[in-house]
Amino acid sequence: MPDQASMRFVDSSVRDSTRILCDDRVLINECCSLSTRAQTFYNTSPYLVHSLSQPYPCSIVAFPGSWVADDWVPVERPPFGDAEVDSSLFPSLKSVGSGVVARVNATFLSSFQRLLICSTLQSEVSRTMMEGKRVIFCGHSSGGAIAILASVWLLENCTQSITPKQLYPICITFGSPLVGDSTFNHAVEREGWSCNFLHFIMSIDIVPRIMLNPLSSYKEQIQSVLHLLSPNASDYSHETVQRSNMSSFYRTVLKNCLSISSHQACVFMGCTNSLLGTLTSFVELSPYRPSGTWAFCTSEGQVIVMQNSDAVLQLLFYLMQLNPQEQLTQVAYRSLNEHWQYESKLKEWIVRNGEAVIYLGAEIDADGLDVGNLELGKEARLRLRAAMHLEKQRLSNQTKIDQNSSKISQALSSLGQYKSTLELRGISYYDSFKQQRNLEDFNANVKRLELAGLWDEIVEMLRRRELPDCFEGRAEWVNLGTIYRRLVEPLDIANYYRHSKNEDTGSYLLKGRPRRYRYTQRWHEQAQRIEVGSSSDSCFWAMVEELQFDMGNNKAYVDVKERLLKLESDMVNWFNSGNLGRDVFLSSCSFVVWWKTLPEHHKSVSCIRNMIYGEGSVSDC
Repeated sequence: MPDQASMRFVDSSVRDSTRILCDDRVLINECCSLSTRAQTFYNTSPYLVHSLSQPYPCSIVAFPGSWVADDWVPVERPPFGDAEVDSSLFPSLKSVGSGVVARVNATFLSSFQRLLICSTLQSEVSRTMMEGKRVIFCGHSSGGAIAILASVWLLENCTQSITPKQLYPICITFGSPLVGDSTFNHAVEREGWSCNFLHFIMSIDIVPRIMLNPLSSYKEQIQSVLHLLSPNASDYSHETVQRSNMSSFYRTVLKNCLSISSHQACVFMGCTNSLLGTLTSFVELSPYRPSGTWAFCTSEGQVIVMQNSDAVLQLLFYLMQLNPQEQLTQVAYRSLNEHWQYESKLKEWIVRNGEAVIYLGAEIDADGLDVGNLELGKEARLRLRAAMHLEKQRLSNQTKIDQNSSKISQALSSLGQYKSTLELRGISYYDSFKQQRNLEDFNANVKRLELAGLWDEIVEMLRRRELPDCFEGRAEWVNLGTIYRRLVEPLDIANYYRHSKNEDTGSYLLKGRPRRYRYTQRWHEQAQRIEVGSSSDSCFWAMVEELQFDMGNNKAYVDVKERLLKLESDMVNWFNSGNLGRDVFLSSCSFVVWWKTLPEHHKSVSCIRNMIYGEGSVSDC
């Protein structure tokens, strides 16, 4: 292990996530060698497997890349070939609060889906994990893209598993193209998986930048590049590159990198010019973004490591910029040549005992940025600093929000006491709050409004990406949000129907439900890995109000029967799980009073009959 003094750690989270760089250099070397070797089997074997006992028992699974443009550029998906992920395979790849699903390269996704169905990968992985060994997925070029999807798939399975001390997989790629969009990156960060992905990239390797191009417009050029990069290429030389259209393609990639990096820089540097929105309305930019941990390998043997997606995107552009002393054809040739230098360069780095690793994180001192021997201009350094400062600001915002948690807890405690006191008097707190007859009801409304302001601020900060990606996955806030939603949303529903807003705006569930409740419900469902919409217990009173409203407006029982039966079935589940209070079964409760007016043939067989009449526990519907 290299001397700690020889490394400059800027951010502890980055240091922890890239411990593999310090401790597992043998593993890196094996992964790189196996990934390179797998390329010679791309027509015959879907993956290679190699077992190691050191640094710990593991099985390395290396995927070969493809050198056919059809395996990179999807048909009939212009211009960037992206598609929504398969939620059955990747349920976590979404923005939890907003519900936006991540998008990935459709061809890479299809290739991985075929691999799961048509190969023995699943049984190979299961056997490895049953033996108590860690799975290491790796790949060079587009093999790295498959390794990324395989790793997310296994991480999803590990997260849902009830097996204790589950060994999570690690993904190591070399010159991999980008795979997913910003939502993909957000989800990986939120789930705490970034530390499981380590992507090595040579300074000007063309392949990691290809996805920043409109793929459908450059399919022929991409095929020419892949032909030159293929292990079977018979004539690969500077002269061959000069005769090809590689120089033109390099210039196109550089131009698209410039557009995307400049747009992103405007966003995270706070540009408010209206032209920014106008530009993106007619110039479509690539949706693909970096995710995980990136290790840039410089020509002088340094490894620059970072997790900040915005900063990585900036480096992808600035490292491509032309040296005034080099011709375009020379740079284009190097961009191809570097794609096959990972094994030799990493071996050189390992021989030097893995020294010269520089970690760039969110904490930046006043003197600026240490980027080793990278020759970056003033503008590039400014953008990197701004990208990292934004992450630092998000962490600062999170700290301020954390300071409000005690205020939220105190207000919830007060409302909990309000509910308990009324229940002791035989009154449902929903009915009391809706009538607003007493001072305690007024005070409860003040607390409701205070809490609404605090939670609305959190939701808006999330929508503006002013909080870290991991915020929605933090257990303390998921739990606090669930307590808040279950206790306070009934009061919002009572206020909504007290003022007859349903008659003007529509039903609460369809038109009136605030984002703060939709977001906190989805946090809970994601944390519990349960179906979206399955924990709607806090909306019980809205469902009751709508049934009462419909039946009061001359809808026949038969017209609402299915909804009523569904509600009663849900009530059984919610009550048994402790998510529906006993106060809804009090004899004076408006729900009980209304329920008793239902047809006798319904009441006689209802699964909540016993609770309504105080004859025992609820029965299964």
